[in-house]
Amino acid sequence: MVAALALIFLGTLLVWSATSTREDLTGGETTAYLTKQLVNVAIGIVLMVIVMATDHRWVRIMAPVFYLGSIVGLALVLVAGSTINGSRSWLQLGGMSIQPSEFAKLSVVVGMALLVAERTEGRWRRGVRTTEVVGMLAIAGVPAALIMLQPDLGTMLVLSAIVFGVLAVSGADRRWLIGLTVTGIAGAALAVSLGVLKSYQVDRFMAFTNPGLDPRGAGYNTEQARIAVGNGGLFGQGLFDGSQTRSGFVPEQHTDFIFTVAGEELGLVGAGLVIALLAIVIWRALAISADTDDMFGRIAAAGIACWFGFQAFQNIGMCLGIMPVTGVPLPFVSYGGTSMFAVMLALGLLQNIHLRSSAALPTRLLATPRVLVRR
Repeated sequence: MVAALALIFLGTLLVWSATSTREDLTGGETTAYLTKQLVNVAIGIVLMVIVMATDHRWVRIMAPVFYLGSIVGLALVLVAGSTINGSRSWLQLGGMSIQPSEFAKLSVVVGMALLVAERTEGRWRRGVRTTEVVGMLAIAGVPAALIMLQPDLGTMLVLSAIVFGVLAVSGADRRWLIGLTVTGIAGAALAVSLGVLKSYQVDRFMAFTNPGLDPRGAGYNTEQARIAVGNGGLFGQGLFDGSQTRSGFVPEQHTDFIFTVAGEELGLVGAGLVIALLAIVIWRALAISADTDDMFGRIAAAGIACWFGFQAFQNIGMCLGIMPVTGVPLPFVSYGGTSMFAVMLALGLLQNIHLRSSAALPTRLLATPRVLVRR
């Protein structure tokens, strides 16, 4: 919790820095995005507390409702959504933009966790059977197909990492994992050859393989991001003093490329702190998964760890030029209401699982001597 709140604090400062001199975004109001992000954080904290305080039985009951709600949201996007940066991923509700694909990440986690829990409790050590693996893939496949129709390649990659991680933790046969990896590679090649991906998405991959191919076009974002990070040196140029940041050379710097602000203004030390805090959150999620005896909690916590871990790697990697640009936010740090709400809901679920495991721990400890005596 402390690590997540520290990330939110740092992220809010970085968002403020990235937008304070951008009159095209703020209309001359330097604190406009600071105020918006603080509102997002406040709503996210309320959502986290609600999930954290909810009885775990209700969490499992509401999991299918949340999953179906995310499916409806993804379907509505295709019918009445707004296109931003080439992807039809947003619903406009009054003056607020909602991105249902962010909630889909959590819905896939809880949906797969619920299926495994309902079908395997009492025999989880033997792993999941073929029917259960097929069911888990079906749960992930419906939102994945709707997301590809947008198309939102970044979210699709995150969902793939979640599915792979959940299958591994649930004890699926290695042949499934190998088969999914091969299928994913073949599917990506087929998507490119059939024109499923938009031309700008293909250009981004080409620019990733050869950064000098189009430095003023598809490779511009990556080139400017690397320059910004490189400007920071060891201790950075100082908060609100980054030359690339103040000049607005890095596109989408308050959202997808927020890590470049940390690199330029806080340097290697500050950027390293962001990575360390993210690592703590992921480590604690894995620890919670390992400590709980509840199958639903075990799978859900592991799925959230895979989600946070891969998305953070993808976001930071594209800022450093070691991953292609796909447009995913940095958890807890990037500007955005939907992204903040989704990760805070996930954090609340982690806390819910942890509190329930902690409450059950004394009972398990008291039972240990009696087990030893019977043996």
